Amino acid sequence: MSVRRVPLAPVWAAALALLPGPWRTGQDPDASTARSLGRSDAPVTVFELGDFQCPACRQFALTTFGAIREEYVRTGKVRWVFVNFPLPMHRNAVAAAEIAMCAARQGRFWEMHDALYQRQPTWAGQADPGSYLLAVADTVGLNHAALAACVAARATRPAIQRDADQAARIGARATPTFLIDHGFLEGAAGAEDFRRILDSVYLAKTRPAPPR
Repeated sequence: MSVRRVPLAPVWAAALALLPGPWRTGQDPDASTARSLGRSDAPVTVFELGDFQCPACRQFALTTFGAIREEYVRTGKVRWVFVNFPLPMHRNAVAAAEIAMCAARQGRFWEMHDALYQRQPTWAGQADPGSYLLAVADTVGLNHAALAACVAARATRPAIQRDADQAARIGARATPTFLIDHGFLEGAAGAEDFRRILDSVYLAKTRPAPPR
């Protein structure tokens, strides 16, 4: 695990933070709010650059994220935004991202996120995982016809590519990578590592200004 500062990170974070609120008809349904958790005005925002076929991403999602979600996101301290960064060596990562992003259009991104990671060992090695991924989507209560149409049209592919291009532009090189307070945290860090970093950033963001 490592943390490194990236000069372009503040610009990128600010751009994502300015995306519109919950989408309505005629608006972009792939805005970050469709795949974010927590208060939009939380003092700290974490951008997770993830790949659904990445084993380390799965490890983080299944062993660490639950605690972070309860302690920081649900308590209003942190807003968490998922950014797609499918790596070239993972041949099914884009297909999984498309399912997740189409699920986001039905307000079920995080349910699909969890299901994809839970079942990753089954679909990751398949030559054509499309049917299986649609079956996984059925388990989280999605409208099958609408989801299938979204996937068939590759409707969310541009948004996924925009995410990946932005991530590469600011120097991301592996998954999972977490953009926190203008620095990169790389790798599936444990809960204690996140607590130390998030507590420090939260205190810095909420500390009262000194009297003049």
